[in-house]
Amino acid sequence: MTEKRGLTYRDSGVDIDAQDVALARIKGFLKETKTPETLSDLGSFGGLFKVPGGYEEPVLVASTDGVGTKLKVAFAAGIYDTVGRDLVNHCVNDIFVQGARPLFFLDYVATGRLDPHIIATVVEGVARGCKEHGCALLGGETAEMPDFYAVGELDVAGTIVGIVDRKKIVDGKKIAPGDVLIGLPSAGLHTNGYSLARRVLLEEMRLAVGDTIPGVGRTVAEVLLAEHRSYYAPLAKPVDEGIVKGLAHITGGGITDNLPRILPEGTRARITPGSWPVLPVYDVIQREGRVEEGEMYRVFNMGIGMIAVVAPEGAARLRKHLDGMKEAHYTIGTIVKGKPGVEYDEAAGGPEAARG
Repeated sequence: MTEKRGLTYRDSGVDIDAQDVALARIKGFLKETKTPETLSDLGSFGGLFKVPGGYEEPVLVASTDGVGTKLKVAFAAGIYDTVGRDLVNHCVNDIFVQGARPLFFLDYVATGRLDPHIIATVVEGVARGCKEHGCALLGGETAEMPDFYAVGELDVAGTIVGIVDRKKIVDGKKIAPGDVLIGLPSAGLHTNGYSLARRVLLEEMRLAVGDTIPGVGRTVAEVLLAEHRSYYAPLAKPVDEGIVKGLAHITGGGITDNLPRILPEGTRARITPGSWPVLPVYDVIQREGRVEEGEMYRVFNMGIGMIAVVAPEGAARLRKHLDGMKEAHYTIGTIVKGKPGVEYDEAAGGPEAARG
């Protein structure tokens, strides 16, 4: 009688050998992001990082986020080399709005069945984003969980830690009526609004990811996988010099919900629609999905990825700096007296439903 072979971890759906192949590639990516403050190598239970000097009163700033359902587009297109950079750039922006310089990053990638090439490609994107910001990819986790994720799908999330001198924290407390709102353009949807965008483009319009979007001239994949921009490089110097009173990263909730997060009591933002170019894909989504304008401004960034609040005398300095960096920018509104919120200039075609 033949004895029945005992079960292995692979039989249950977890392939440790495949994980080792992926980790071997990932180790090289981590080395490329190593900074002088990095004290540990891949394989440690925890990442070790020395707090850098040169700060009078150093404050650590941390944030965690994911890429969201943008990953669904990546799965359908078979393109995985952009979502890792999306993740890093999103997280960098989230701590930079408080004036922080990124120090290190931790990633988490989970899937139902581990494909070493796909996992390594995703993490390579994370490493590329970290290297661009002088940020160490200190470590992370790769999890294979059969029956938990659909075949061919994965999830990716990350945590970033940065540093800022306490006296240079950007908190918006000095924002006052008369201040100017300067918006920097987004590259696309960035990492928000994808559930609605996919519903309109893929279901209502019945487009495939390789199809060209009418009126846009680019494919669904090209438009929806456009990378989430980082605003650290163009704005780091003016933030360090104290020109910027407040920064709002325009993510989920759009301008309507994100800008009020940095406004002190007694101040309100007045936005002038039409003062910046709205990306063509938003016109398509609004028209084909019959989405009300107020809803558009609460779901999407509408073409503005970051808003800087500056005093009138600082606005000219910021514009000159951005011009020197060949960075597009638009004066999109002002700060007025009132309850914290956002109001849109209806005379300029603003969405009444989006008024705070």
